[in-house]
Amino acid sequence: MGLVSGPDLVLILRYRKAVTYGFHTLLAALEEHVTDTRYEVVFAESAQATIEAIAAHPGRKLVLWSFYSPDAAALAEELATIKAAAPGATHVAGGVHATAEPAQTLDAGWDVAAVGEGERTFLDLVDSGGDPAGITGLVHRDEHGQLTRTGKAHKEPLGTYRAFPLTYKRMNPIEITRGCIYACRFCQTPFMFSARFRHRSVENVRWHVDRMRELGKRDVRFITPTSLSYGTDGEEPDLGAVEELLASCKEGIGPDGRVFFGSFPSEIRPEHMTVDALRLVKRYCANDNLIVGAQSGSERVLEAAKRGHDVESVRRAVRLGIAEGFRINVDMIFGMPGEDPADAEASLRLAQELADLGARIHSHVFMPLPGTPWRDAPPGDVDPETIRAVSRLAQQGALYGHWQKQREHATRLAAAAVEYPRPGRSRTLLPLAESRPSEPPG
Repeated sequence: MGLVSGPDLVLILRYRKAVTYGFHTLLAALEEHVTDTRYEVVFAESAQATIEAIAAHPGRKLVLWSFYSPDAAALAEELATIKAAAPGATHVAGGVHATAEPAQTLDAGWDVAAVGEGERTFLDLVDSGGDPAGITGLVHRDEHGQLTRTGKAHKEPLGTYRAFPLTYKRMNPIEITRGCIYACRFCQTPFMFSARFRHRSVENVRWHVDRMRELGKRDVRFITPTSLSYGTDGEEPDLGAVEELLASCKEGIGPDGRVFFGSFPSEIRPEHMTVDALRLVKRYCANDNLIVGAQSGSERVLEAAKRGHDVESVRRAVRLGIAEGFRINVDMIFGMPGEDPADAEASLRLAQELADLGARIHSHVFMPLPGTPWRDAPPGDVDPETIRAVSRLAQQGALYGHWQKQREHATRLAAAAVEYPRPGRSRTLLPLAESRPSEPPG
């Protein structure tokens, strides 16, 4: 009997709790894919586990990374440690940061940056046995150090691939919508996935819910940039589509299961909050809290950010939600570009007003995220009085969030934007009153 050789390709996932969903999406696509490549998947949950996996497997190895922009600097240090201890692997970075800043990602030590939606690119990499040559959706440097782009990644209808893999029994919230028409100037989502909605069909979502129930899972959650936009192409919610989705999921998960909608990891836009919408959520869902995106209490800042709603919509949404028995968590960002003391005071007044109604404020500090129109803006500058006011709200239990840490991230991101200027772009930010919204690509 002949010896059976090892795999042609070892896929080592640098598997961190904060970014598991993206990996699950790739593995879901792979488990249905027919390929001649013999592969093995390794979940490396630490830097040391990654080093050991590289050392233990001969042959071609791809180490797959996914991370958000605030994590990029820390993970670059980890990458350097891994490459020094265990050479011989190709390190591929994907996700929003690699998509927005491929040159920066390569210079930080990764060998290849996967740009855009990764499912098709990943499958092509597996088919090639890990050779990135000729595969679209990648950026790397040639032997002369020149940046080489292989073309745009493929975009498929949402539902082409499963939302999570069954092979590894690793479940996650079901992505029901990809992309976002609102294209807020601080948000990476529409600029990676395009400023339009793509929805997973009710039938496709139900298939996932049925599998979850079979595997003993009892909670159904969703990934979407704006929950009540499910089923629509425009700004007006389609409550009929939302009800069809929720009713099917509730039936599928069974009497012992629970459906969560409009709570983490998704939110509801304030202008979408109506009595009918809230009662729909109450009828089918188990969550007693909702996340509402306010972002600012200043009309001027909301307009500049292209939020698409006003301050009164936020007040109305919170009042309605509380009246219907929900605990309301309100996202707010302090230190937005061009924000002056009057704008900051308006946000603080709104935060206190909403807290007095019973809402909790989820506070953030503006970060100039790569790939967004405000990528070149200065980091969020929060004045001492605002910090004191925010701290008082936190002490009262009316505010939570990691805004102090985000100030540090914002400073690093702004420095990186200076080091890697966009071609043909000036770093001078227009005054808030003169700013004009940028149109997203795609």
